[in-house]
Amino acid sequence: MATTGFAERIAYGRPLNLEQEADEPVHLVPRATTALIGRILIAAIFVVSGIAKLTDTSGTAAYMNAIGLPQATTLAIIAGLAEVAGGLAIAFGFLGRLASLGLILFLIPTTLLFHNFWALEGAEAKLQLVNFMKNLAIIGGLALLYAHGPGRYSVDARMRRPLDA
Repeated sequence: MATTGFAERIAYGRPLNLEQEADEPVHLVPRATTALIGRILIAAIFVVSGIAKLTDTSGTAAYMNAIGLPQATTLAIIAGLAEVAGGLAIAFGFLGRLASLGLILFLIPTTLLFHNFWALEGAEAKLQLVNFMKNLAIIGGLALLYAHGPGRYSVDARMRRPLDA
């Protein structure tokens, strides 16, 4: 019986027992716990940011007004609710693909409007470039979630199980 070492499992996702799972493609080895941890970590930024918007709506609205957005108070509340709801949906894996797609669509205009480093200079441009790139990384993580789904430890997986399971 051929087995793989720890480094090979981490680097290539190979199964423990190569003979037992030889017909299974290497890239399909499940990582349910890793998917759960990843979902929680991605969700955290949205939940915290959404709560901050909802607890300081006037501050968020003032920031939105400063860049010229109309109806800033209403938009701040909508953004806060969207972030909290989307973040919790991601964390629990409830409609995970839909939540990740919704948050991607939320992040695109947010990133372009609020992190426009190309229109700034000096330290502010560098700070906004970092925030812009952070949002691109988050969009990438959400795209992976959309592509692969929330995994075994999720409400989605539980809802898809047969009732007799």
